[in-house]
Amino acid sequence: MIVYDLSCDQGHRFEGWFGSSDDFKSQKDDGLLTCPQCGSEAVEKAPMAPAVGKKGNQQAQRAPTAAKGISNAPMTPEVAAALEQLAKAQAKALENSTWVGKDFAEQSRAMHYGERDHAAIHGEASLEEARELMDEGVPVAPLPLPVAPPDDVN
Repeated sequence: MIVYDLSCDQGHRFEGWFGSSDDFKSQKDDGLLTCPQCGSEAVEKAPMAPAVGKKGNQQAQRAPTAAKGISNAPMTPEVAAALEQLAKAQAKALENSTWVGKDFAEQSRAMHYGERDHAAIHGEASLEEARELMDEGVPVAPLPLPVAPPDDVN
């Protein structure tokens, strides 16, 4: 996994995890990268310091202070409220949706081609499966927040 610091044209910074640098490029080229704060598709890699391990003969150094604009401070009440509203909206949207797990691509494709009745479903799809569905014209969209499979919920 590669972790990139990303930023949009509005100055929002966020983190993105990718399987490789090619994954970042292909997701950007396919328009799959958007800013989680404003939805802008003008997303670029932000400058970041490389992760360089210390030599075995060096003493541990105190961690440098966080770069300007990056913090591990608690969320502001406004951000917490916005995330709570987003979670509520997603939960409401999924109320009448059926979890199909790893069969998502197959089930979506079957509905698209009229092999089964249309229904609201959600599940898991790899990036490759999602691209194939989009190439076929099957309407799919990522969920803004992760969803735990029903069997994994406490």
